[in-house]
Amino acid sequence: QVQPVESGGGLVQAGDSMRLSCKASGCLFSTYAMGWFRQAPGKEREFVAVIVWLQRNTDYADSVKGRFTISRDNDKDTVYLQMNSLKAEDTGVYYCTARPRDIRYREWQYNYWGQGTQVTVSS
Repeated sequence: QVQPVESGGGLVQAGDSMRLSCKASGCLFSTYAMGWFRQAPGKEREFVAVIVWLQRNTDYADSVKGRFTISRDNDKDTVYLQMNSLKAEDTGVYYCTARPRDIRYREWQYNYWGQGTQVTVSS
């Protein structure tokens, strides 16, 4: 059983930066893709970024390309989401998720989810 645990959320102002962390236990990280989704109030959960653990391939939602960077530390079993130039529309609960092997973009394609961490960007 894979258990992702997020940390690092909080309140920032527009233009600021923030880094989220997700430590995942219970899986062989080299075989898992790790992703970030977010859910704004009144909206559906949406894809943000994903990294394939072994190959280091990454992909991003168009809305965050050039501002967010996903990375991972194999030694710490942790994936990070560095968020720069934050905007008010980045506000939401950010979820870390995992699935075997390759990159996918739909919520239902991911098997394991963290509890989420709130990110609030004031304008």
